[in-house]
Amino acid sequence: MCARLAALARTFKRELAVYRCALAHSATPWAAKVLLGTAVGYALLPFDLIPDFLPVIGHLDDLVLVPALVWLALRLIPAAVLDECRRRAGMIGDESERT
Repeated sequence: MCARLAALARTFKRELAVYRCALAHSATPWAAKVLLGTAVGYALLPFDLIPDFLPVIGHLDDLVLVPALVWLALRLIPAAVLDECRRRAGMIGDESERT
């Protein structure tokens, strides 16, 4: 169980590195940058469109809205840019795991 959680954490960390690289890449369309930035910002900000104290619906917006924005942004980013960012993130992840 701990190994699965550790693998999930590494994958999550690597994906965040990919998103950060895609945001900084000059070939990423501005619409994708806006969507990806909105998704990350919405996930990190302390307020929500629907308050979390409402049962089910309060957390449902986080579970639907953020992944939908990320999915849409990734669809707008050219495949070559994503491949380059994934390669960079993989190299960064491999180096940090060795130390």
